[in-house]
Amino acid sequence: MKCDGTYGEACQLLQLHGTTRQYAFSEKVNRNMKSSKAGRRGPRIVVRRSGIHGRGVFARRLIREDETACEYKGERVSEAEIGRRYPEDMDSVNHTFVFGIEYDLNIDGGVNGNIARWINHACDPNCDTFEKDKRIYVRAIRDIRPGEELCYDYAIEAGEPLTKAVKARWPCWCGAKKCRGTVLLSTPKPRKKKAKRRLT
Repeated sequence: MKCDGTYGEACQLLQLHGTTRQYAFSEKVNRNMKSSKAGRRGPRIVVRRSGIHGRGVFARRLIREDETACEYKGERVSEAEIGRRYPEDMDSVNHTFVFGIEYDLNIDGGVNGNIARWINHACDPNCDTFEKDKRIYVRAIRDIRPGEELCYDYAIEAGEPLTKAVKARWPCWCGAKKCRGTVLLSTPKPRKKKAKRRLT
């Protein structure tokens, strides 16, 4: 596909990911397309500079509540490999493209990833994620207007007490009224087993 201005943001997105798309139209549809460009909707979402942090993903058209926006893609790797690739920086800000599916199975969006890896965290998000057949999808939890940035709560378990120092290593810049200041969540404490009554 040649970027001649015809496809606008769609062309930029395709260039970003180094892909091309071929469109096959019937003769009837092709004749209709010659007189109107209305059928060229392009991708639903696109990468742009974010007001939250770095790059972000934005809606190009209305995305309805419960609509799946995209799949989170990347290389599937083990816990050990994630630890080798991305050791936590104890003296600076950290970020991650890793999405955990289950124990010892993660998706590294930094390798063979797609547009989903640019979706930012927010404490008051408009999306959530769900798993199906060990694949992760991003879904709208309310209607998302054209031009609005997509975001979901990363909800990363801290694995340690959430001190100021820990939050500073994993900050949140979403700016929500109830922003917790970090992409991390406190790790749930193991529940104590309740004593069972015994019949006497």
